[in-house]
Amino acid sequence: MQEPTPEQIDDFIARWQHSGGHERGSGQQFLLEFCELLGLEKPAPPVAENERNAYTFERRVDRRKPDGSSAPNWIDLYKSAHFVLETKQGVNPRRDKSDPDQPLLPSLDAAPASKSLGHGHRGSAAWDKALDRAHAQGERYIHLLPPEEGRPPFLIVCDVGHCFDLYAEFSGTGGQYEPFPDPRSRRVLLRDLHKPGIRERFRAIWHDPHSLDPSKYAAKVTREVAKALADLAKSLEKDGHDPQVTAGFLQRCLFTMFAEDVGLLPKDSFFAIL
Repeated sequence: MQEPTPEQIDDFIARWQHSGGHERGSGQQFLLEFCELLGLEKPAPPVAENERNAYTFERRVDRRKPDGSSAPNWIDLYKSAHFVLETKQGVNPRRDKSDPDQPLLPSLDAAPASKSLGHGHRGSAAWDKALDRAHAQGERYIHLLPPEEGRPPFLIVCDVGHCFDLYAEFSGTGGQYEPFPDPRSRRVLLRDLHKPGIRERFRAIWHDPHSLDPSKYAAKVTREVAKALADLAKSLEKDGHDPQVTAGFLQRCLFTMFAEDVGLLPKDSFFAIL
């Protein structure tokens, strides 16, 4: 897959960083260009048979009312067994003319007061609440999906032209979607697309989301560590070391690695016992 050039990424950011208004007017175009930039499969046009809309904009899910009737809801972008994505539209805060550094930051230009503020100034409490509501809305939509489609592992909240907030739930039960990979790193800004690892993360979400399941990584690491320790034990015994001493040494290795992992010992303590 051909990687986008730094210039192409910069052009994409420049094109979208001042977006504002209503997300329906720009969200679909933004996501189509995002897919093109990263070489991702683009959504298909919706068809009349709703169950066939496995990867499309405006996927319908029906909410049952207490009286037995139903009301349609619409997922902004849906890919079955991969993700539900909800878009919002914030705007950049106005420049503070009294701050001498502000003129150096054109990304802080805001829409004129007469134009729509979308879901609030980015970084404001109103904007944060809008993204939180989008997260809750996405979870509701996930629970409205037909059972036979399962529950996608990812929930994405996108502020068009600014960032993606990533949440994941890998059990398939549709439980609580937690920040991914962690609360501090869940938000991906457009400028982060310059990082190869971030681009690969999105490609995995689009093409193989369960490859990002931390439990699978932990299991792989556990197998590798077990093999390495077994090989070490054989090597030590072959060199004539006492089996009981070897066993004690390996137990200290395992304990130290566990203690590092849960925070009982500082990182790199393992190497101090070697």
